[in-house]
Amino acid sequence: MQTRNKIFDDLSELMSNAMGVAQGARTEAETAFNGLVDRWLADRDFVTREEFEAVRAMAQKAREENEALKARVAALEGKHAGE
Repeated sequence: MQTRNKIFDDLSELMSNAMGVAQGARTEAETAFNGLVDRWLADRDFVTREEFEAVRAMAQKAREENEALKARVAALEGKHAGE
């Protein structure tokens, strides 16, 4: 009976070690894949979300300034036409 428990203990330890190795291999594969994707994206000159949002905000501000200038020009033209 003692031998049987030892076999189960050894088998349990072996399975635990195998799970640890499998988890390590998974982590290593994920790291390698993420590195590959990062390099691929960097080679494509994609912009980050932060860069996109910054340019978007600048474009919105430029549109608003353009509209304000159009209104000012229209007001000045109306004033000038009335002279």
